[in-house]
Amino acid sequence: MGGAGHFLDACFLCRKPLAGNRDIFMYRGDTAFCSDECRSAQMAADEAAERKAVTHHGALPAAPQAQQEQRGKVRAGSILAL
Repeated sequence: MGGAGHFLDACFLCRKPLAGNRDIFMYRGDTAFCSDECRSAQMAADEAAERKAVTHHGALPAAPQAQQEQRGKVRAGSILAL
């Protein structure tokens, strides 16, 4: 078949072959690692990337603040009920 190997052939992080009777450390279902250290390093990298994405995404929406500023204003042609 194609040139892509099976996901259990090598460690996802360091590419060390996964062979024999050694433990395989799994992460997110189908990502295999040769050691707890490699898996932990990938988990830390993923968490950092997710935090960065949330921080970046959180800076984008300014709509709630704009809505709060508009809440106390009355537009021409509107009816104000007290």
